[in-house]
Amino acid sequence: MLHYRNFLPEELAADPSFRRWVLFNNPADEAVWTEWLEHNPDKQDLVNRARNFLTMTETAFDQISDEEVANEIYRLSHAIGEHHAKKSSIWLRFRPNWYHMAASVLILMFAGWWYNKQTLSQQQSDQYKVILSQISEPLIEAVNQGNEAKLVTLEDGSSVLLQPDSRITYPRRFEGRKREVFLKGEAFFEVAKNPDKPFYVYAHTLATKVLGTSFKVSAFDDQEVKVVVKTGKVSVFPMTKEAIASQHADDKLGGMVLTPNQQITFAPNELRLTRSLIPDPKLLELPIQRQSFEFKGTPITEVFAALEKSYGVKIVFDAEVMQNCYLTASLSDEPLFEKINLICKTIGAQYEQLDASIIINSKGC
Repeated sequence: MLHYRNFLPEELAADPSFRRWVLFNNPADEAVWTEWLEHNPDKQDLVNRARNFLTMTETAFDQISDEEVANEIYRLSHAIGEHHAKKSSIWLRFRPNWYHMAASVLILMFAGWWYNKQTLSQQQSDQYKVILSQISEPLIEAVNQGNEAKLVTLEDGSSVLLQPDSRITYPRRFEGRKREVFLKGEAFFEVAKNPDKPFYVYAHTLATKVLGTSFKVSAFDDQEVKVVVKTGKVSVFPMTKEAIASQHADDKLGGMVLTPNQQITFAPNELRLTRSLIPDPKLLELPIQRQSFEFKGTPITEVFAALEKSYGVKIVFDAEVMQNCYLTASLSDEPLFEKINLICKTIGAQYEQLDASIIINSKGC
């Protein structure tokens, strides 16, 4: 049960075991939670807040009509795949316990993150299409059908490492006050810093807002949506009309904020966001997530080798001419070409991009 330590109060209140303990005094669950509190005394406040949240929800439930509850359970059943559900208030005539619990879960899910009574998955899917249709600039779609990561460079200089079986749609130029891209699949982003023009990634059911940082988004169809932060801060929020409007109107990071070595997972079938720490960043699956880009008197050949391995690009340079070149620098969340530019300025070199290669021109150090 250690994973409960990272729960928010509303997440804990939505947990089945916690609800059975608080609402129905289930002896087995009471024993479990009593033991958990003994091992986690610092989480007593979390439990109290979740208990209060659940109690208030139960009180509110008694004020909701049978027809409203029936409609919401009907829509929820479609969100989780029960397409043959029948909508009928007759079901709720006696409000048996399992319906009581189902309605409580439904209210909890919408209380914290959702601000209307539409089905989450349908609303978020619709918002994805609406936002995409509102982009007036010409759109480009990059698709990775290979077995290796594919580097995509955006107009603002941001780097995107697009993983296999993934695609990203983005404007040729970022006009206006926002930079917006649309992802299906998985990609690692290094966003060029521009506080005056926030960067948004719309992926399936979640949106991510950043001002300049590095992170990974994984959003394949019918799978969990995951955002993992390497550097900086990102804000993750559901793709509802209200949440997106709020984020667009605010230059600050709202929603659920993630910092380095934190991740958030959204399970569509459970309608729940879960934030957690990455216990060992060295075990992250993408090479670029494990690379620190911290160099102290490092031979330039090793620097370029690290970049080649992380980004999957070919860097062409004269190793003999540059044998006395060393680099001391911290290149954390800068996009690839910003890293290359900083390196070249440091060692007095120039670079140019030719097809899928980067050519370094130097007279030596």
